[in-house]
Amino acid sequence: MNMTFGVIGGDRRQAELACLLRKDRHTVYTYGLNQRNPGEEPSLERAVSADAVILPLPLCRGDGVLNCEENPLPTAELFRRLNSSQRVLAGQVKPQQYREAHSCGVKIEDYFLREELTVANAAATAEAAMQVAMERMDRILLGMDCLVLGFGRIGKLLCSRLHGVGARVTAAARKQEDLAWIRAYGWQALDTGALSGNLGGFGLVFNTVPSLVLDEPLLRQLQPDCLCIDLASVPGIDLAAAERRGLPAVWARSLPGRMVPRTAAAAIRDAVYYILSRERGGPA
Repeated sequence: MNMTFGVIGGDRRQAELACLLRKDRHTVYTYGLNQRNPGEEPSLERAVSADAVILPLPLCRGDGVLNCEENPLPTAELFRRLNSSQRVLAGQVKPQQYREAHSCGVKIEDYFLREELTVANAAATAEAAMQVAMERMDRILLGMDCLVLGFGRIGKLLCSRLHGVGARVTAAARKQEDLAWIRAYGWQALDTGALSGNLGGFGLVFNTVPSLVLDEPLLRQLQPDCLCIDLASVPGIDLAAAERRGLPAVWARSLPGRMVPRTAAAAIRDAVYYILSRERGGPA
């Protein structure tokens, strides 16, 4: 069934998403993308008039501002341009944006709540994180002592991939059940609250925890050439302190959108199609 989609804002994965929707013979209008089809004239007016409006992942770049490459667009202003008959989908929607949409009579649905999408995103993040590491090191991962902070979806997949290339893996977590699973996989386990005194042997540290874990006193315990890669939306590594100490560190946010946008876009498309098909009474 042909639909009209408006794809508004986002990074390279949203641009790829627009291309994938067109390949599926849908009509697509875009606004605020950093990649455009030749001859396409972006139009916010056309995009907000579509049957289904797909907003970015994450929805906001700042407080109440759409994650958009064009002029800053407050989400409240965007929602006022939409109507209750449209399907509006976005990723990582915050309570403020739910309230704004509701006040405009618009129902907004978070496609990032789909487990299959979050898992696919975690897998893409883990793979891209290893690429970031290898591009910044003059050593191979085989035999390297690597620490992964956090044992959620990304942490689990990252540990598995590091183990697969022969790295010596240690994972840090707070929950006893996570520590038990880390040991069950054959990796070393550290309690996140007891890192002090256990950091001196690592050549590579990944953080997946969106709150401060490695502060300056802990960073002093790392080797001078230990590479620190923060994957969290809110840094868990004190990057300013790392810079003061001369530690190589990078805040590698939104890796799927930057490094594997086509794969990330396909996962978003599939989640969007599933949501729309369920509403139409299609197959689960």
